[in-house]
Amino acid sequence: MNGYSTQKVAELVGMKPAQVRHFVRRNVLKPGRGPKGEYRFAFQDMVLLRTAKGLIESDISTRELFRALRGLTAKAGPPPSPLSSVRMEAHRGAVVMRNENKLWNLQTGQGCLEFAPSGLAGGHEGGLAPLWSGVDEESRNPEELDSDEWRQLGVDLEDWDAGKAFEAYERALELDPDNADAHVNIGRLYQLKGNLKNAKRHYEMAVEAAPHHQLAHYNLGTLFDELSEGELAAAFYRKAPDVPDAHYNLARIFRQRGDELAYRRHRQLYQRLLKRESS
Repeated sequence: MNGYSTQKVAELVGMKPAQVRHFVRRNVLKPGRGPKGEYRFAFQDMVLLRTAKGLIESDISTRELFRALRGLTAKAGPPPSPLSSVRMEAHRGAVVMRNENKLWNLQTGQGCLEFAPSGLAGGHEGGLAPLWSGVDEESRNPEELDSDEWRQLGVDLEDWDAGKAFEAYERALELDPDNADAHVNIGRLYQLKGNLKNAKRHYEMAVEAAPHHQLAHYNLGTLFDELSEGELAAAFYRKAPDVPDAHYNLARIFRQRGDELAYRRHRQLYQRLLKRESS
């Protein structure tokens, strides 16, 4: 089977598997799929992850890193193929991309010229000088972020600093108590910590704000699954028909009940949704 598993990539790069999967969720990496729907990463994916890890260790924030990688496609023209063919560097808190003889700031979209010390003019002290201007619409003070932007910041932080992610979600809910996605995300963090009472409260508030929020229903299903409340769990899983794992869990529940027909039906739905996601 071609490619590397998530666990193997994490070991080789020096990240946690959850951190590797975060790059997939953010559409930075697009790995293949194995026969069971698992991720299979190419060698170039590992090169990019090593670069990203080095940038973070150089005090580049995860938010700035993902913004820079988005800028690679949104502001710098068509991305090189593969992305690992570019060289990304940290420079004064910014991410700079070098590809052949071109150099630009991925966060702002500004092209840069690199000056040698002997070629300085106009009082420059060396380093990088702007060649053309771009507009960085996301470069704003934290006070100017809206509820959804705080929620997205929480998503970017989750795999790296759960405490900071928690704070970001709380800020999102202060600005908009009906932000269903923020309720779901903070509820999941509570659930991971074993605080099922607060997790349930936030999932229910998400459903109250958005009655058809499938991920909120799915997460309520997982919560009742943890409590061995199979009937309640199945009821919530049924309200998340577009979530593959809801069908996977329903298949498990029906197999435990001895309902082979329902088991096979939900396994097929699970596989079908996985294929749709990977296509």
